Amino acid sequence: MDKLQWIKDLVLAEQQMEESGVVDFTAGFDPHNDVEMATIEFMNDLKAAFVESAAAFNQLKGSAVGTVKIYGISKTKSDFMLFRNGYKLIFSLRKPGLIGVRFNQIGSSFMPGQESEVPAAGGKEDLLKAAWGAFGELKWTYNEQVINLDYLVRYYLSRFIKESSK
Repeated sequence: MDKLQWIKDLVLAEQQMEESGVVDFTAGFDPHNDVEMATIEFMNDLKAAFVESAAAFNQLKGSAVGTVKIYGISKTKSDFMLFRNGYKLIFSLRKPGLIGVRFNQIGSSFMPGQESEVPAAGGKEDLLKAAWGAFGELKWTYNEQVINLDYLVRYYLSRFIKESSK
């Protein structure tokens, strides 16, 4: 996200005001747009942190067997997943300000040659939510507690490695 976008919006609003004579009191703060852009930015930050951590894991492991792979999910703005030994850890943008995190295991169905996804680790989806803080600051939370990105990556990658090694 462009850190100066809000200033550009202020300048544009002022130029439009000067041309039209109409004042826009919301210039520089569009909550819906801000949440949408911040959600995509947070997803990109999450993916970058997982790519870095997975690369370190794969390098230290030293074997091509059981490496962690990270894929973007097509036809989405920023969804991605980690994959290893038939397990998936999926991060998906549910709506602006809401990110779903779930584990899935590729399992066999009753029909030969067909695969189905079955929820792993209880099948529950964790929800990461955006919350407004003081002065329009957007914070990411889990169960109403503010998230630290490094600890979030550590928790989910550790859990993913343990679950996918079974």
